[in-house]
Amino acid sequence: MNSVPPPAEPTTSILDLLELEELDQDLYRALTVFQDPYSLYGGQVAAQALLAAGRTVPAGRVPHSLHGYYLRSGDASRPTIFRVERDRDGRSFSARRVVAVQGGKVIFNMSVSFQVPEDGADHQVDPMPDAGAPDTAEQLRFGRLFSIEGRLPKQPYEDSGWPTRVWARSTVALPDDRLLHACVLTYLSDTFTGLAAFPGGAALSGASLDHAVWFHRPIRMDDWVLLDLVPNSAAGGRGLYSGTIHTADGVLGASLSQEALFRVHRESSRPRPMPPTTG
Repeated sequence: MNSVPPPAEPTTSILDLLELEELDQDLYRALTVFQDPYSLYGGQVAAQALLAAGRTVPAGRVPHSLHGYYLRSGDASRPTIFRVERDRDGRSFSARRVVAVQGGKVIFNMSVSFQVPEDGADHQVDPMPDAGAPDTAEQLRFGRLFSIEGRLPKQPYEDSGWPTRVWARSTVALPDDRLLHACVLTYLSDTFTGLAAFPGGAALSGASLDHAVWFHRPIRMDDWVLLDLVPNSAAGGRGLYSGTIHTADGVLGASLSQEALFRVHRESSRPRPMPPTTG
């Protein structure tokens, strides 16, 4: 009988977080659990769901898009089970659906599509944002992320309590595995979406509702990448962001979009995450 994984140690790395135990065919369990005063970080469950889906596709196929919905708050101190459905394997594409379960309830679901890499036209319309060099920017500490360091360039939106443009990279060397790098990118992509730049955004934004990532080109997540977010709309109790992730030399690796709750602030005893710190 499988035992419950032990709590995470302070030396836990992103590689530990992205280690899944295979319980049965198309059934996986996250091995790393730890105490966290907030709900399970959405980027973590999304990255692990992507990894579980990737374990079931034919060799050589890499993710090109994912679309996920956050259904319930997760608990970082409990194991998460991932169940994968194999919708289709074609000549070039594979489609998968994943549900993440805690306590018998679905907390997250995701559709993922994988493709055999192809040669062809390669055009990038817009240049990356002007963010300066990462080694000249102020250090940024990610409070809830394992093995991720950051730098804070000049921000495009004034008077925002949360950054929308950050340099980031993994502090541990990552193997030459495109699926793993896509998972680390997904882990990072949920960091600040929905939390800044709208008037009063830091006080009004809430839980993530849905999240999408499109993987355009392979990029290494143990090199510096620039996460740049743009607020698009706040209406109907929801706020929508879009964004990009570029390499330091300007290659567009991924695009993303996320919707989060965006309601008039009401006093609540539920703890709210604090902004990242600099210095």
